[in-house]
Amino acid sequence: MQKEIKNWTAANIPHRNNSLAVITGSTEGIGYEDALALSSAGWDVIIMGRNHQKGTESIAKIKQINPMAKVNFEKIDLADLSSIKSFASKMISKGQAIDLLINNAGVMTPPKRLETSDGFELQFGTNHIGHFALTAQLLPLLRKSSDARVVTVSSVANRAGAINFDNIQSKSSYNPMKSYSQAKLANLMFALELQRQSEKHGWGIKSMASHPGVSRTNLLITGAGRWSGPGIARTFLPFLFQPPAQGALPTLYAATSPDAIGGLYYGPNKMSETRGFPAIAKIPVQAEDENVSLKLWELSQELAKVKF
Repeated sequence: MQKEIKNWTAANIPHRNNSLAVITGSTEGIGYEDALALSSAGWDVIIMGRNHQKGTESIAKIKQINPMAKVNFEKIDLADLSSIKSFASKMISKGQAIDLLINNAGVMTPPKRLETSDGFELQFGTNHIGHFALTAQLLPLLRKSSDARVVTVSSVANRAGAINFDNIQSKSSYNPMKSYSQAKLANLMFALELQRQSEKHGWGIKSMASHPGVSRTNLLITGAGRWSGPGIARTFLPFLFQPPAQGALPTLYAATSPDAIGGLYYGPNKMSETRGFPAIAKIPVQAEDENVSLKLWELSQELAKVKF
């Protein structure tokens, strides 16, 4: 049973040496804050993204704050299965156990329907299939750890989501927010199903989900655009959004707290989970359907060309 969580902050992260964390989308926003907090607590951290220059800049920023930080950048494109496979192969050839995988990267509400290099709708393909493929391929290294965790970042948008198997790639109709909500619901359902599969097969991995509430990151601007409604709010009404370091706390709690429990979902504790300190988040009823979760799991293995 989850203990009560009282105003937990990054200062509560237990110090760990010789533990490896891999974080997607960690060159800015929530992922950057995760990387900064973990490296400050002694973790070895691999930050990942598509842009090498951004990665280098992020490492420099982290080392300016903590000169002892052990942080490296690896290039990956979650919208390209071959890029994911290439990264995973490189990691497996090194053979180092992975103690923590944070599936954080995301694409949000591009106005027009776009596709990944493998032909998936961009949001579903990047946010869900990319992370599904990555987790599957890193499974052997996660299993090498005595205390591995996978934290998959969802969103409050999942409350409005539905897994539409008849239009899962938004081909017959595309609504940016509907597709985003579906992808974020898929993230949550994947996290919950991964815990069930781990228990069933004895993988010894804890899988949890988290969400950052409403946080001041560039996701709205890079997705919907600076002059979209959400983009304008993000630019000119910053007080509506909590700082990224605060938004990162539920993920960091799930990733590091000895009290965090596999199969749970963590988010902020105030104002309908939009801001605050970490707490257990409410799982939307549609995410609790284990039959749909299993069907999504099997379809995702097929689409991602992986087998757990």
